[in-house]
Amino acid sequence: MKSVTTWMGVLAALSLSTAQAVNQEIRAVFQPDPSKPGNNMFINTTPNSGYCADYPGQCADNKMFSIRAPLIFQAVRSLSPGDGVSIRMPSHWRQVVVTNRNTQETAIVEVRMTGVGSEYHLNQSAASLVGVSDPVEAHSLLWGSGWMYAPTPCQYAGIGLAGSNTFRFFWKAPVEVACTKFAAYRIPSMAFSTLDFAYELRTPNPLTMSSGQYTGSMPYMLGSGGHIDFGALMRPLDSHLTLDLVLDVQHTLKVDLPPGGNKVALEPEGGWQRWIASGTRPARIYRDQVFNISASAAFKVMMQCDSFQPSGPDCRLNGQSNTAWVHTTLSLPGGITGPDGAPVKDVPLMNYAWVGPFRPGQYVDRKSGNLRFEMPREAMDYLFRPGINDTLKGNITVIWDSEA
Repeated sequence: MKSVTTWMGVLAALSLSTAQAVNQEIRAVFQPDPSKPGNNMFINTTPNSGYCADYPGQCADNKMFSIRAPLIFQAVRSLSPGDGVSIRMPSHWRQVVVTNRNTQETAIVEVRMTGVGSEYHLNQSAASLVGVSDPVEAHSLLWGSGWMYAPTPCQYAGIGLAGSNTFRFFWKAPVEVACTKFAAYRIPSMAFSTLDFAYELRTPNPLTMSSGQYTGSMPYMLGSGGHIDFGALMRPLDSHLTLDLVLDVQHTLKVDLPPGGNKVALEPEGGWQRWIASGTRPARIYRDQVFNISASAAFKVMMQCDSFQPSGPDCRLNGQSNTAWVHTTLSLPGGITGPDGAPVKDVPLMNYAWVGPFRPGQYVDRKSGNLRFEMPREAMDYLFRPGINDTLKGNITVIWDSEA
């Protein structure tokens, strides 16, 4: 037998309450998982209470969560035989706009409630109302069947805990239609001491969202004709339940160079010795620098030259008496696309100008990309003149910036 608060204790609490709103925070987080790069989903981090805390397996199977809220519904009068207590929950999907606190970007979250429960309290024992001693039998006779058995269209969820003048129950509520229990005996006074509700979330694709916290609120009106309705005979002591949604997006953008990768030496294909030995002018002078990238959101890239250059694809290399220039191009691993939705292959980087955005279709974890530094033909024509003997140097900075 479950120990419960007596009816007089509940009645005393009710007498001190005034109609107000109750707020319940629901939090979910997205962090890219290298072990599951294709799993672009938020994880609900809100602690379960009520049904899902007691029956976690049932909720895990149905991707359902539950909360026990301190909401009280009290009968407006005594119940006569044939009077019904009708419970209807907002089981249709409802949309709420969440807004990034920093960027003011918005996204849509959908919420629905798919289960309902509580513990009803009587002002005297069920046994005394129906004239039998066993409390389980008494509660069943009082309503024609126990409250663990849900009336249609609600569904059985496996909870029925009877006390002498209390009964805790939980029903699945898959459709937004009232589920009604009818009194078989006179009930002088009755109240529900909590509201247990199961809920589901539909969250947006986090890869399309910027990093940061997105917040928004979903209000539900309580009472007859409201979103959460316990019927005309049951009056809520609070007027509204508001779900305050917090979605935390924690994106990853990381670029790693191999040891020594910050020093790039341009040379002909096959090396300088091969060119010197052949006596022919090299067709190309370049160097490919491989890097590893981890990314879960859109990003952009900028090149900066160490010497003053107007915006464009060139960076200058300077020697003691000569100057040449190089182009820098970017190639990204499969799964990341450019602004046109195509794979990113040898895209020119621009001096002091952003290029992108580049978007991962799923979390990319330590995949290989390439930076190519190459001297254009006109620079080679200038450099390979008779009598030129010099070493040219310059610094090129590549900046990666998450748009999040």
